[in-house]
Amino acid sequence: MKLTKRCEGLDFPEGPIAMADGSVILVEIRRQTLSRVLPDGNIEVIAQLGGGPNGAAIGPDGMVYVCNNGGFLWTQEDGIMRPIGTPDDYVSGSIQRVDPATGRFETIYDSCDGQPLRGPNDIVFDAQGGFYFTDLGKSNAEYVHHGAFYYALADGSRIIRVHAPMITPNGIGLSPDDKTVHVAETRTGRVWSFDLIGPGEIAPPPFNMPGRLEVTLPEYQLLDSLAVQADGKICVATLMRGGISVVPIGGGAVDFIEVPGDPYITNICFGGADMRDAWITASGTGCLYHMRWPSPGHRLHFNG
Repeated sequence: MKLTKRCEGLDFPEGPIAMADGSVILVEIRRQTLSRVLPDGNIEVIAQLGGGPNGAAIGPDGMVYVCNNGGFLWTQEDGIMRPIGTPDDYVSGSIQRVDPATGRFETIYDSCDGQPLRGPNDIVFDAQGGFYFTDLGKSNAEYVHHGAFYYALADGSRIIRVHAPMITPNGIGLSPDDKTVHVAETRTGRVWSFDLIGPGEIAPPPFNMPGRLEVTLPEYQLLDSLAVQADGKICVATLMRGGISVVPIGGGAVDFIEVPGDPYITNICFGGADMRDAWITASGTGCLYHMRWPSPGHRLHFNG
């Protein structure tokens, strides 16, 4: 499988969305922007969002919904950029709605039940037009917040905490039949599945488990954002090892596709007529890669 660099010079890219015109909309977390990578590799800024725009998805109204983590402190070592903590000017996390045509944006959620959102991270829409998103929490040298995942309506009228506590929940995705939500935890290297009994409502998990465990990766492999294949397998970006882990449902061998040269591989999305065009963010080196994926990805409800 051939890996092709579409562009470089991005400032910690994440949240890629494959658009029908061949461009890729993504966030640049350190630059604090929603940006567009054109087919020729040029980069256009759509909106300057502040904080730390992290995950992004197209909603039923054609707007881009962004998980904003509120911002990071940064360091660079051996040519690799990475986040290391929470800045002094951090206020809260939020969900922002952005018009990709004009760059106008608004904050639609910054709290739930009176508790501020800490570090919203990844997002996925269901068939009803609501969305699930993770809140990883924030951390510094002394603490790490417990995290959670949420369900919210795109018009800003309702947000509920679906499941908590979790340990740094990051990637989130839905099964092709919309009956299961998958969540990857960064620090534990685990992928959990939760059966849905209604929009934003999960079946009670086992008393001794946070959910249904799909995998715990060995050694020091940290998990980031994810996408789902048409066959239901979970493609989760894998930090430190540097690539994409393909996790089968219900057990079995995990395949791994390496992206050389960057331990901070943070996300993947699918597009193209056959859904086999994979776009991968290499955040530490600021690159966006393309490759033809072995299996088609699941087409999102409001695909770009």
